[in-house]
Amino acid sequence: MRRWRTEYDMEDNMRRNGAPRKAEPDGTVVVGRNPILELLKSGKDIEKLYIQRGEREGSITKIFAEAKKRGIVIAETDKKRLDELSMGNAHQGVAAIVSAVEYKTVEELVAIARDKGEAPLIVVCDGVEDPHNLGAILRCADGAGAHGVIVSRRHCPAIGQTVFKASAGAAAHVPIAKVANIASAVDELKEMGVWIFAAEADGVHYKKADFKGACAIVLGSEGDGVSRLVREKCDFVVSIPMRGAVNSLNVSTAAAVLLFEASEQQHA
Repeated sequence: MRRWRTEYDMEDNMRRNGAPRKAEPDGTVVVGRNPILELLKSGKDIEKLYIQRGEREGSITKIFAEAKKRGIVIAETDKKRLDELSMGNAHQGVAAIVSAVEYKTVEELVAIARDKGEAPLIVVCDGVEDPHNLGAILRCADGAGAHGVIVSRRHCPAIGQTVFKASAGAAAHVPIAKVANIASAVDELKEMGVWIFAAEADGVHYKKADFKGACAIVLGSEGDGVSRLVREKCDFVVSIPMRGAVNSLNVSTAAAVLLFEASEQQHA
């Protein structure tokens, strides 16, 4: 029997490895085939689509195809998980998590800055998957006056209650763009005159970097840092010197250091 290939199925991998699962997801849950078909038609942002393993018939096929076309993260899961998500409602083998925020485009983030007469200051999260880290980055971005945060569609936690709590509410105020490809988003920023700075261990001292113009700071994943392709597209690499036994900072701590330095330079 043919198995659908999902683009990104973190939860299924966690299940196989014996990791615990959350009883409820971040975001609003919509269940049932017709409601989800209408949700897809509406164009609303969907964080993740759950489909019961083994379901292959009728409108499920149409739901899967439309979600795949839109680049929505799809997870095949078991009936028990869908029962948890639906909280007693008839799910008909499918559930969707609707985003708690209204996403912007990359172009809109830059426009927000220019409408204010300011040089754009953008944060690019290249694979930041921990919701507490993302929430803390959003809090830093808000405090530093950044004009927006770009996240990956596939490698990003749902921006719901966990991220909102970790951000101390900043997630409601910082414009967020969710993109299919971070490397393409970097190219788009460069076309709009934004200089790109990758935060990595082998760059120049961040105090020597010139953040005065339009700039975007790229923060890599918790484990692997900035991906090779994205780094190759960056104009500069900046580092925070470490003088202790630990050779790196948490990504949200690094975000705070770099964002406030950039903000100070831009507003000097």
